[in-house]
Amino acid sequence: MKKLLFFVALALTQFAFGQEWMTDFESAKQLAAEQDKRLLLVFQGSDWCAPCRHMEKYIWSTESFKAYAKDSLIMVSCDFPLKKENKLSKDQVAKNEALAEKYNTGGYFPYIIVFDANGDIIDSHGFQTEGPEAYIALLEGLKK
Repeated sequence: MKKLLFFVALALTQFAFGQEWMTDFESAKQLAAEQDKRLLLVFQGSDWCAPCRHMEKYIWSTESFKAYAKDSLIMVSCDFPLKKENKLSKDQVAKNEALAEKYNTGGYFPYIIVFDANGDIIDSHGFQTEGPEAYIALLEGLKK
């Protein structure tokens, strides 16, 4: 019964995001290369970080951003939830911690890194207050 509840909670967590998020960075990098798309790695605290939740509500989950992301991005969530009911598997926690050690040594939340299809970093930034159109313009303005 506990396993069933875990998988139901995991499924609901995936629906809470406004975009299809991956959690395995290496698989996402491979997919970005195969599909010639940029990769967005987002460090977030989905259940405690107010700026992260703001970006989820006002950028990631909007229809305009979802349409843009579907055609242009592979998105990876590197989540650090605090609430017991949102606890990640030990394996996922280890993967997220390793990514943070490599890419987010300052421990910023949210922290977004944009990679090109080759896996090279082309930008990194934090909290964005503008809406989805301004954020899409920011991403489009980055060097290719």
